[in-house]
Amino acid sequence: MNKKVTIQGYEGSFHQVAARHFFGKEVEVITCDTFREVVKIGADPKQSDGAVMAIENSIAGSILPNYNLLQKSNLQVIGEVYLSISQNLLVNPGVKLSDIKEVHSHPMAILQCLDFLEQHAYKLVESEDTALSAKLVHQHKSKHVAAIASKLAAQLYHLEVIAPDIHTLKNNITRFLILAPSKAKVTIEGADKASIYFQTDHSKGILSKVLAKIAQGGVNLSKLQSMPIPGSTFKYGFYADLEFENSKQIEKALETVKTMTNSFKVFGLYKKGKVVKG
Repeated sequence: MNKKVTIQGYEGSFHQVAARHFFGKEVEVITCDTFREVVKIGADPKQSDGAVMAIENSIAGSILPNYNLLQKSNLQVIGEVYLSISQNLLVNPGVKLSDIKEVHSHPMAILQCLDFLEQHAYKLVESEDTALSAKLVHQHKSKHVAAIASKLAAQLYHLEVIAPDIHTLKNNITRFLILAPSKAKVTIEGADKASIYFQTDHSKGILSKVLAKIAQGGVNLSKLQSMPIPGSTFKYGFYADLEFENSKQIEKALETVKTMTNSFKVFGLYKKGKVVKG
């Protein structure tokens, strides 16, 4: 039976590309308008098998609201995908570059492709989603409108990639978390990475002491993200990604962090993701 997961955006979005890389091409997606909806439906085993949610980008940085959603959710991290984002100019079959008068896409995608777009006299039209732009180009059968979107969107909406990889910065990678309902209690064999959250008592030097203990146990801190604690005045909690070689290492590290902090949560133990082409 195929997995069914929630994603933000439309079919053909980069969230769906990431889902396919992790679960295979047969994965079904439940498209959601917001990340809040992604988390809500993704945490309900009766509606889905989980969710795929972007958490950070190599250019734009962390998606902070999604960290908050993860903290409040009933989801566990079971994997990750590092997707190298490929932006492509899509048109209806038979359309030539000289035919194009308008290019539609999400404002971030347009911004990522400005060097290419400024070589032409296209009217740039912002939309809410890259994949939606591709869908509308297909539906309207226009000869004069193109979209910037994924190669998957081209396949799904029967469009042609008239100009591939038109993004300016080629090292544009988005990290997606693969999430499952906490009730499922998924155990990942060969896990070598953990995502956690903790709050300290804000005594002098406490954060450095926590991080030093992690390092002493042979565990690598690969990411540390601070976030304001709701209701506090400039006090912060910390999201951390930890990489380890064996279960004993991480068990000891997690127990140490737990005893040194006020609030502590493990989001999941999973395998480190690799960079794949979008």
